[in-house]
Amino acid sequence: MTGIIILVIAGVIVIWGVATYNKLVSLRMNVKEGFSTIDVFLKKRYDLIPNLVEIVKGYAAHEKETLQNVVQARGNAISSSPEDKSKYEGELSNALSRLLMISENYPDLKADNQFINLQKELQNIESEIEKSRRYYNGTVKNLNKTVQSVPSCIIASLFKFKEEPFFELENPEERENIKVKF
Repeated sequence: MTGIIILVIAGVIVIWGVATYNKLVSLRMNVKEGFSTIDVFLKKRYDLIPNLVEIVKGYAAHEKETLQNVVQARGNAISSSPEDKSKYEGELSNALSRLLMISENYPDLKADNQFINLQKELQNIESEIEKSRRYYNGTVKNLNKTVQSVPSCIIASLFKFKEEPFFELENPEERENIKVKF
């Protein structure tokens, strides 16, 4: 009788361990999917920036430093590691904000249809990036909570599941979307 009870308890522990492991795998995949989604929208933004810079360059040639800052920030963001991604994305957002503020000084630029369309597209992409960051951070929260919680932390440590970092911006000003004015 004691043997049967031990077998039942061992079976329950094994089933629980397998279920917890599968849950951790699923949560980790959600985090990867969330980060991948952010990358897709960031790539769209990276592809849009050269067009925006070229249009502004045509109207505001003497704003060379601002244009160079945008190009530099874009390059840093593209080549950054996943761990540094949020830092460089914040720098890029700031540089884009300064670029878009230039348009206030150039009425012809503000009226350019191509510039207006690019601003709208950038605004839509920024909105999608914000949603993607929210989703990613939600999945990271779920994974981290499971990795830290007892008793699932036992399985997490056995199979080397670790906490993932949130997609956070270091500068509070970077938390806001780029403001596009028409």
